[in-house]
Amino acid sequence: MSRLQHVQTRLTSLIARKAPVRTVRLAGQKPIASITFDDFPKNAWTTGGPILAKHGMRGTYYTAGGFCGRTVENTVFYDAQDLKELAAAGHEIACHGFGHQPTPSLSPEALKADADRNREFLRPFLNGEAPSSYAFPFGRVSLRTKRFMAPRFSNVRGVHPGVNVGRIDLAQLNTISLEARVWNEAYIEDAIQRVKRENGWLVLYTHDVSDNPSPYGSTPQMLDWALGRVAAARIDVLPMREAVALAL
Repeated sequence: MSRLQHVQTRLTSLIARKAPVRTVRLAGQKPIASITFDDFPKNAWTTGGPILAKHGMRGTYYTAGGFCGRTVENTVFYDAQDLKELAAAGHEIACHGFGHQPTPSLSPEALKADADRNREFLRPFLNGEAPSSYAFPFGRVSLRTKRFMAPRFSNVRGVHPGVNVGRIDLAQLNTISLEARVWNEAYIEDAIQRVKRENGWLVLYTHDVSDNPSPYGSTPQMLDWALGRVAAARIDVLPMREAVALAL
């Protein structure tokens, strides 16, 4: 990406961030949390899944249909059997675009075609239903694409750092990263405690889970520590589709 493109991307994201599309006020009756995995590397399930099970938690796996059964840039992605297993275990299969392309780069026609293709890809694993939750690939978002996605899903997640308290934008929910490249235990703990104090919604996210993760992934120890801290705070952890229903 050129310097000009980088500046344009940041400006587009800033405009989108400053323009809420679907604002609601959290009910504020109790704190809640969600753990999410982007792109769905296979080890997010085979290694991450048992860690969630250890804590009695269920997560949300943002799935790009174009990655199914593939290895891309040394990352082994999920396959159809993984989708069946995690759905049977009560985890959420969510939408991440079929081609995993930055949404601002797609024309309105291409954006619709990609969203429709991923929805149809996921239906067989959702008992014929459409996915309820969506996350922007690469966290790239524009005001146009926020407005496109907002009415199609019960909740839409970005990658802007922060917790969700008070009035929130369901078209671009805040997140706390568990990625190795930005790992900060004090920051994560502060976010957990703020959500507990203010009865907010904590959304954690990462990608792969392994002893040697990518910069965008986590080690098993990191994931286990973060979930353990949420459990110690006595905050319920639910998939995004269930958390949004309880939070409002």
